[in-house]
Amino acid sequence: MLISDSLIIIILKREKNPVHMNRNLYLSLTLIFALFSSISWAQEYKVDIEEERKANRLFLYAVNKNLVDLDVAITVTGTGFRQRKGVPRKTRVPATSRVNLLSLIIERGKQPVYEYELDVTDSLSRRVIRKEFKLIKIDPKKSITLYLTEKCQTCDTIVSGLKDSPYNYRSYNIAENEKVKNQLEKAFIGASVPLAEMQNPVVMLDGKMYIHIDSYEALMMRVDEEGEVKPLPPEPKKEEEELEEGDDEGDKN
Repeated sequence: MLISDSLIIIILKREKNPVHMNRNLYLSLTLIFALFSSISWAQEYKVDIEEERKANRLFLYAVNKNLVDLDVAITVTGTGFRQRKGVPRKTRVPATSRVNLLSLIIERGKQPVYEYELDVTDSLSRRVIRKEFKLIKIDPKKSITLYLTEKCQTCDTIVSGLKDSPYNYRSYNIAENEKVKNQLEKAFIGASVPLAEMQNPVVMLDGKMYIHIDSYEALMMRVDEEGEVKPLPPEPKKEEEELEEGDDEGDKN
């Protein structure tokens, strides 16, 4: 808060009119609050760097495992290689994608040793370099495993949604995997709906079982939800309400 305190002191020295002082003080505090709020809400994004060597070239790829597009610049220092001179320019790395940022020319008979620094931002520029990119799959907030039941009517749409999504998942066809089927049947002992009659997939999210997920949208809601879903408290019974009303009337008499 040293910056804000010094700013307020300067304003108080310049303005002798109390009305002006209060107004400027209010505007300054508002500006400072907005500044620190924007800093506190700023999002930091992590980008991984993967290398790939082909002949005498070393390619460095940015791997964006976030769900937003990013502009990324890389500065490389080290020995055993040559690179294009000049100030590094930012390259657009779309959400959940892999893009080549830079290629280094390896000097003959030498082993490249390098360090790098990244400049990553979600403030996208129109003048950014745009390159070919390859979409990748990332891990969701909760691991997804589907067990496709024999009479499933919603499995195709859920699996189709996952295939088009950026998320990793696993799936098992119960009819084709007797071991998995036997394990699930044990979990369904005493269940209201037997496994053989299930019309939805059996879904495991971080090891927790769900049997009523009937769409990709419903699946994503469960993946994104935080904590446990608590049921609403039961409404009071009608007899209890009438009894309470009768007690009130007796108190009035």
